[in-house]
Amino acid sequence: MNKTIAFGTRIVARYGETAPNAPLVVLLHGRGSNEQDIISLAPHLPTGVAYAAVRAPIAEGGGFAWFANRGIGRPVAESLADTMAWFRTWLDDAAPPGRPVIVIGFSGGGALAGGLMLSDPARFSGAGILFATLPFDAGVPVEPNQLAHLPVFVAQGDQDHVIPADLLSRTWEYLHSDSGAPVVARRSPGGHGITTPILADLGSWIHERFTYAARHVVPRAGELAKVVWPTMPGGCLPRRVGPAPDVTWEIPQQQTSQNSPAELQEQLLRLVRELPGVTVSPSRISVPGARAFNLEAGTGNVQNFLVPSAKEFAHLHPVEDGSMHIALPAAHAADLVAKGWGRAHPLAGTRLTPGFVMLFGPRDDEELAIVASIVELSHVHASAARSSQPPSDHPTGRRQ
Repeated sequence: MNKTIAFGTRIVARYGETAPNAPLVVLLHGRGSNEQDIISLAPHLPTGVAYAAVRAPIAEGGGFAWFANRGIGRPVAESLADTMAWFRTWLDDAAPPGRPVIVIGFSGGGALAGGLMLSDPARFSGAGILFATLPFDAGVPVEPNQLAHLPVFVAQGDQDHVIPADLLSRTWEYLHSDSGAPVVARRSPGGHGITTPILADLGSWIHERFTYAARHVVPRAGELAKVVWPTMPGGCLPRRVGPAPDVTWEIPQQQTSQNSPAELQEQLLRLVRELPGVTVSPSRISVPGARAFNLEAGTGNVQNFLVPSAKEFAHLHPVEDGSMHIALPAAHAADLVAKGWGRAHPLAGTRLTPGFVMLFGPRDDEELAIVASIVELSHVHASAARSSQPPSDHPTGRRQ
């Protein structure tokens, strides 16, 4: 039977916007620090946002409750559960449903931030895990696709000797693969500390997520809907056989193993080119040599394309890669990732449509038919969309 831990009064430092409906960023500090230390990051983060730094609760007996006595990163389940409940009571008062919230934790605070997002991903607009580990041993769910549609920012140091290396590696691997999250990741050549470049990138990511969510309808995080694939025999996408290929974590996102044979790539190109109204051109958003599939007519909905102004709904990467990027309905993109056919793009839901997903290249004729059917749904998705919102180019010149 779990013992309930008693905590003292919540102590919160604040900065920035005071409007009760302003987007909120919650900052959680690490061991040996406090709310005043971490709120000092706020002046270097985006304006127009409310910031709140919550002091780690002290349990009866005087110990931190964000992590247990087994060492950082190995929290006791009941301690973390009590702490999350304590925190959620404050959060539900500070940010009622409907107010966008990003939770960011550094070091020990990252374990709490990770537990919160894993336990209830739909509660948050995003999460940042900085020089920290997810609380794998604390009973929180770490199922495949647990974080579908939830943008995550993760930063780690190559010389971090505070967090055990195995936990850092496990956190990195889970977030980039099984979690299903669109992950923006940064690695520092230093140790256990937030560097100026990482802070700048974190600020850009916060701004882009809140901006995108304010302008578009975004899917409910962590939700895996049962979908029908009208282009697939039986309406169901089968599971891909075998382990997933290696994929770069940096942009441009590329497939680096299990690459599709060149002849299958050319067959795929021909099949997609034959879809109604499709033209082929150099991609407006991808690496040199990538071939884009565009629609000749129709304005379309900006969320149904990779590059709305060019009506680019998919592109095929160069022969040494062989994967594709495609725009799908968000629920179908999550199903594709869950079935092992691809991976969420790091910028999905921040700069790009939530349905922006990498599709692994086909390894044989059977997979070619499945991949072609997946791209056909992307074509249907783009063809059927109509919106009064004018299309716009991708906001940056970065290659995807």
